[in-house]
Amino acid sequence: MSEKILLKGNEAICEAAILAGCRYYFGYPITPQSEIPEVMAKKLPTVGGVYLQAESEISAINMLYGAAAVGVRAMTSSSSPGFSLKQEGISYIAAASLPCLLVNVQRGGPGLGTIQPGQADYFQATKGGGHGDYRLLVLAPNSVQEIFDLTVEGFDLADKYRIPVLILADGALGQMMEAVSTEVKPALQVEKPWAITGRNGRKDTNVINTLSFDNDASEQTNRDLQAKYAAVKQQETRCEEFYTDDAELVLVAYGITSRIAKSAVDKARAQGYKVGLVRPITLWPFPSAELLRVAQTAKAFLVTELSTGQMIEDVELAIRCQKPVHFYGRTGGNMPTTDELYQEILKIVAEGGK
Repeated sequence: MSEKILLKGNEAICEAAILAGCRYYFGYPITPQSEIPEVMAKKLPTVGGVYLQAESEISAINMLYGAAAVGVRAMTSSSSPGFSLKQEGISYIAAASLPCLLVNVQRGGPGLGTIQPGQADYFQATKGGGHGDYRLLVLAPNSVQEIFDLTVEGFDLADKYRIPVLILADGALGQMMEAVSTEVKPALQVEKPWAITGRNGRKDTNVINTLSFDNDASEQTNRDLQAKYAAVKQQETRCEEFYTDDAELVLVAYGITSRIAKSAVDKARAQGYKVGLVRPITLWPFPSAELLRVAQTAKAFLVTELSTGQMIEDVELAIRCQKPVHFYGRTGGNMPTTDELYQEILKIVAEGGK
């Protein structure tokens, strides 16, 4: 059995990134993710890496663009309002097909909001927060161990598909402490002939640029990106299911909220109610096929998240509006309790799922 160590979620991201081969971090402190730049500032220099606190989030994302362009493993992190400032640069990185890791430890909003947990950045993360037709592969952990594991895997996925990958966590996961196994498999080794590292025997020097004055060439770039995203959808969609085989009411929740939802489902099951849970692990690509399958036997769905209801649309689209979709959420940094969700379950069951 591997040895485990006690880590905060934010600390686990740092440990995982370094073990995955990340040697360049560019960021700016903002609660509740400030431990990430703090730990990276201490640890990266000890492994020959570079930590650079940029003068702003905008600077940080463009520094990441430059590091990714030379083929090294690099990352940035922020929290909701800081992550908003990075959107233009993220669009450039996606357009340039550059692999890197992004981390958003969400806080309550809108605006400066609160430093407490939130999940209201779902639209921004899954629909492309910047301009243009691009996507991020969005991973949503629900434990400190999964934060660690998905951070390691995020770098591999970024290299495999040449895309930016986003770890979408929240303030609760970033600050909570749990025992973590830090064993990792060898990093995925990918040739990067596109990287800006000099000619290295090639006739021409590599150039990475997202501006085009050729309409047909620009359209082909978009087609290439969409083909890449189609491959990601086919191969990387992930979710976890609990008690869905006979469930008449199915909860849908991700991240920290999924743990509360699982407790509510367990409580309902103990009382004889046929309730289940689908937990998306990839928010994009969304597990639409899995939800559509569950919808063939379920009578209704209950979406719960720390927002006013952003994931509802994806659930409705996934099940093709065949069944009612209810919602229960908390905002402003507040989190639902197990009993709150249980009472919501009882109310929906009493109404026959309507």
